[in-house]
Amino acid sequence: MKKIAKTLGLFDLMEMYPTEDDAIRYLEGLRWGDTPCCTRCGSTEKITAQKKVGNYWCGSCREYFTVRTGTPLERCKIDIRKFIYAAYLLMTARKGISSLQLSKELSVQQRTAWYVLHRLRVMCGPSKMKALHGQVEIDEMYLGGLEENKHQHKKCPDAQGGKDKQIILGMREREGRVFALPIKNKSSGTIHANVHKFVRPDSTVYTDENLSYKGMFVFKHESINHSAKEWVKGMAHTNGIESVWAVLQRGFTGTYHHFSKKHCRAYVNEFTFRLNEGNCERDTQDRLDDLFLAMVGKTITYRELTS
Repeated sequence: MKKIAKTLGLFDLMEMYPTEDDAIRYLEGLRWGDTPCCTRCGSTEKITAQKKVGNYWCGSCREYFTVRTGTPLERCKIDIRKFIYAAYLLMTARKGISSLQLSKELSVQQRTAWYVLHRLRVMCGPSKMKALHGQVEIDEMYLGGLEENKHQHKKCPDAQGGKDKQIILGMREREGRVFALPIKNKSSGTIHANVHKFVRPDSTVYTDENLSYKGMFVFKHESINHSAKEWVKGMAHTNGIESVWAVLQRGFTGTYHHFSKKHCRAYVNEFTFRLNEGNCERDTQDRLDDLFLAMVGKTITYRELTS
């Protein structure tokens, strides 16, 4: 019998962390368990708790640290409960949440909400990406507005075929994980390099008729011809990865309206994390736990985001 995911309501979430101290203890439990560990030297000895909850002194390396140290939350004065609240919305909103909407939810400025979301997207980035295997569907999509809808000075002449749009390459295991990333072009060299990097050689890959996929001799490769109205041929189809594109396109169009090329990878990571660790078939609490467990060793500064 299939397990039914346990949904955590927003009211329940607020009751779980009524104060910031409770939220700090939650993150400490995820990261360290019962024994605080110095984030700089890794020592669990000579650790002294300070008067303020969550602050520690390491006698080994003689440095102060908190559970935020070495994570995207470092040097951030925002209440951790707001991060948990934002993470909840990010994990449960199928197509994401805009920084403008989040600013109203958190009672902060829009640019602060934007920074909060980007800190969470850093957590969504893959830490140790396991190679996809088995039956893997591969496809690419284009992100960007229609030329006919752009202002005259922003239109790109001869913009047919996706010119001046961001290309996203996606790979999806059947009944498994999704991985996607922006690529500079859809040449066979670029696509083959990424497929060989993220898919195990003993896998079977399914693609459309795009010539860039030809010649991947390491893999068992089957393709279908969309231009001839062929959507399924035996086991060969790309319906799984195309369903990912459907969600990403709706988030792009309906929620965010625009991804800059600079930050496109972060937005793509958000959507793929929501499909993998953040899958709605898992308990809401487990999805939140996995997001905050992934924060260790990832940092980001406002200057890095805006430079």
